[in-house]
Amino acid sequence: MVRNNFFSENKEYIFNLIQTQIKETPWLFSICLFMLSILLVSQATTTSALLPLGVDIGIPALTLLPMFPSVNGLFFLPNHPTIVAAINFDTTGSTKIGKYVLNHSFMIPGLIATITSVITGFILTIIIY
Repeated sequence: MVRNNFFSENKEYIFNLIQTQIKETPWLFSICLFMLSILLVSQATTTSALLPLGVDIGIPALTLLPMFPSVNGLFFLPNHPTIVAAINFDTTGSTKIGKYVLNHSFMIPGLIATITSVITGFILTIIIY
C-alpha cells in the first residue's frame, strides 16, 4: 500500500527515536499514533503500522487498547475529502478554514473528542481490569 511506504521505509528510525521515551512513559505512544495518523491519512494503515511496534517495545495490551482512538488524526489537517466536502457544502459559512491552516472548524472538536476518548478508555481499563 502506498500510504504505508513512509512508515515502512523509516520504521527503524522511528522505532529507535521513540523506544526509550515510550518505555518510560507509555501514554506518549498515543501521541505517536495520532501524529502518524495525520501523516498516513488512514486509521487502518496507522493501526497496522504502529500498533505492532508498540507490542515490540513492550507496551501491555491493556495499555494499547485505550490508545486506539488516537489513530483518528485525519481531521487535523484539512486535506481529508470529508472535511473539504463539509467546508464546501456549508452554505452558512460557519464551517471554514481560518487564516491559518491549523485553525479550521474541526480542530477543537476533534482534539477534544480524541483526548476524551483516550482518557475514558484508560479509566474504563482501570475500572474493568
